[in-house]
Amino acid sequence: MQILVTGATGEVGRRFVPRLLNRAVPGDTVRVIVRDEQRGAPFAALGAEVVVGDLRDPADVDKALAGTDAVVNIAAAFRGVPDDEMWSVNRDAAVALGRAAVEAGTGRFVQVSTNLSYGAGRGRPLTEEDETVPGGAMWGAYPRSKAEAEAGLLALHRDHGLDVRVAILPFVYGEGDSHLADAMQWVGSWPATQRLAMVHHADVAQGLLRLLYAPGIAGRRYNVADDAPVTTVDLYQLNGVAVPADMTDRPDADPWYGLTSTRKIRDELGFRPLYPSVWTARDAGAL
Repeated sequence: MQILVTGATGEVGRRFVPRLLNRAVPGDTVRVIVRDEQRGAPFAALGAEVVVGDLRDPADVDKALAGTDAVVNIAAAFRGVPDDEMWSVNRDAAVALGRAAVEAGTGRFVQVSTNLSYGAGRGRPLTEEDETVPGGAMWGAYPRSKAEAEAGLLALHRDHGLDVRVAILPFVYGEGDSHLADAMQWVGSWPATQRLAMVHHADVAQGLLRLLYAPGIAGRRYNVADDAPVTTVDLYQLNGVAVPADMTDRPDADPWYGLTSTRKIRDELGFRPLYPSVWTARDAGAL
């Protein structure tokens, strides 16, 4: 299988690509598309093909897709970038990549999405059959653009036979990623009991590999998460920060916000998190 990975230099991609290369069987090749040739050098050293280009340039996309069998689209624009960039990368470039994959004869397309695209909570764990309900504390251009990318790619599945599989990720952490520490800038107003769905980078990779290689799952979406969402208090303790005295008095308006069921990926693809909780990862020295 010839596999193209986008977003290889990001936090998820640069941890996923080495695992994909390690998983590859004889005959598999892994190609990455990067905007900066120098940043692609570590992947080339591991055995990946490197194409220099921009996902928003159709000629670069055609060059990257040539001869491929599958795409893993990890590329994303989120925190700290203008809304129009989120739309151009997360929705427009993703759907254009899907269309180009159809034209190139690339049969399989793994799209990475976010649990925030579900929108408001439903009073229970979110399932893959739930449609987007706009709303919630983190609703905005990022989850909206990801939700519309999913819709556009799944339309390509229905109308043109593109074998689309969607991995829906919550808060990703581990292996030196600063995401866990960065969370402290957002949680200052959260109630003590508010929970955050989590997944370790090792389990993101496990989930993506299962979606990439599994037969017969075209058009399906899968939540990828660990078994134990953390509370706001957990986040303070994990970061060694004193818990504010007034935190326990704050009401939790949506206690199921962003929390996802992993029953489908467990039952259909055999997924079991290597790190069932952030505390397991901490004890293993994997933060």
